[in-house]
Amino acid sequence: MTSEPPARAAGVAHAARGGIAYTIGAYLLWGALPLYFLALVPTGPWEVVAWRVLLSFVFCCLLLTIMRGWPAFIAIVRQPRLLGWTALAGVLIYVNWQAFLIGTLTGHVIETSLGYFINPIFTVLLGVFVLRERVRRMQWIAIGVAALAVVVIVIAYRAFPWIALTLTASFGIYGLVKKQIGAAVDATSGLTLESFWLIPIAVVTLIVVGQTDGITFGQVSPLHTLLVAGAGIATAVPLLLFAAGTRRIDLSLVGMLQFITPVMQFVVGWALLGEPMPFERWIGFIIVWIAIAVFVADLLLHGRRTRTAAAVDLV
Repeated sequence: MTSEPPARAAGVAHAARGGIAYTIGAYLLWGALPLYFLALVPTGPWEVVAWRVLLSFVFCCLLLTIMRGWPAFIAIVRQPRLLGWTALAGVLIYVNWQAFLIGTLTGHVIETSLGYFINPIFTVLLGVFVLRERVRRMQWIAIGVAALAVVVIVIAYRAFPWIALTLTASFGIYGLVKKQIGAAVDATSGLTLESFWLIPIAVVTLIVVGQTDGITFGQVSPLHTLLVAGAGIATAVPLLLFAAGTRRIDLSLVGMLQFITPVMQFVVGWALLGEPMPFERWIGFIIVWIAIAVFVADLLLHGRRTRTAAAVDLV
């Protein structure tokens, strides 16, 4: 029987604990974001996203300077293929941010949570149809139950959950694009480029908002101005924590921890903001949670089988 040296095993355990802490930190921050963005009222969703893009770019440029990341960034810029992938990632994350802000600032926080509840299952579907990955039986069951939940919400609640499905699709495909990019682009450089591609959209948005509703940044109060200015940091920090965490722990554990965010968003929408949850909507969400339970159970069983097989190989 072979075993890892004690020092190396301790190092792996320490890295894993750090990865769990980073990942949980990212999901907690994402779960609290609805409250942060609600504090930006009367700023509307279009203006918030525009400032979010511009200030994220500024914050990431500062990080690249502090971390001396410009050489790596320039190396990425010289590769047209990577530039194309980051441009596509930028468009997808813009759609995600915009749908999330519209949902948050128009009283649909619960629907945003639905989008992130469904996202892991949608990601499995992308793996099947795009990456030709094999899906286990329990994963297919989870996919079928989640699809049933959407149908129930549409028919019984008589409302198409476009915000939830837009969040699911945009973030799921964004994750697929990031997988194609892989380790060739670090988290800070990636977010810098994604924000850079969106600058023209942000500028045009601010011009339109200025000519219609009027720009609110700097016009409400010093605290409001400070909060809007912090949107870039609020955007970048959880993304960087997430990148640091996922490099240190297994993807199956990431998959289980990610439900922290939609649970928090659901609680914020239902318990704190008092958004309506009629009986029909409860039924739809309960079906979604059943799908998630099947999904998590599959992750746990698969992880246990993998560890058992690895232990047998070591003997």
